[in-house]
Amino acid sequence: MSKGPRPEPPFDELVARTDGLQPWRRVVHLAFGSGIAWIVYVLSPASSSTRWLFGASLAIVLVGDFVRLRSEAVNRLFFRAFSALVSPREAESMGLPWYMLGVFVVLWLAGGTFAVPSILVLAVADPAAGTVGRLWGKHPLGKGTWEGTSAFFLTAVAVLMPFVGIWIAVPVATLVAGVEILPTDLDDNLVIPITTAVGLWVMATVA
Repeated sequence: MSKGPRPEPPFDELVARTDGLQPWRRVVHLAFGSGIAWIVYVLSPASSSTRWLFGASLAIVLVGDFVRLRSEAVNRLFFRAFSALVSPREAESMGLPWYMLGVFVVLWLAGGTFAVPSILVLAVADPAAGTVGRLWGKHPLGKGTWEGTSAFFLTAVAVLMPFVGIWIAVPVATLVAGVEILPTDLDDNLVIPITTAVGLWVMATVA
């Protein structure tokens, strides 16, 4: 007797499967952000073509998520196809558009002067904090842990130093690490690059 098709798992189960360390998500986060930073650097942060490119990219992913969040079938397909790359919160809220919006905003702040280091802090420090926090975080701090926040701070300093030196990198990394753990509903993919760019602009202005 032949078996029938396996029943589709409930959507909540598909979402639950995306919880945990999510190593591939963090790898893609790093690679995607580094690739964007490289494209911005090559095309020039101040170039209008760069802003048009990422403005168009933002529009495309916004439309995609708009459709996904309003169609249970599309959302289910999304979580089945990209279970290793998405997080549970994306079941009911935007994901990639926040990342692209953060990139788009920093391209306009201070003429895009600090876009590349700001995008790299998001690309490198954020997954470092998430990985350390998930694996070794024992002491809560805001919405994160001391361990994860320490990893974020040290990684952000290492990323920023080649661009602005240690004396600017340390206070800016401290600012961004502090903002990143605030118990708000704002998405880190938006908050981190914008806070970094603003912090770098302020430090460059007063230095």
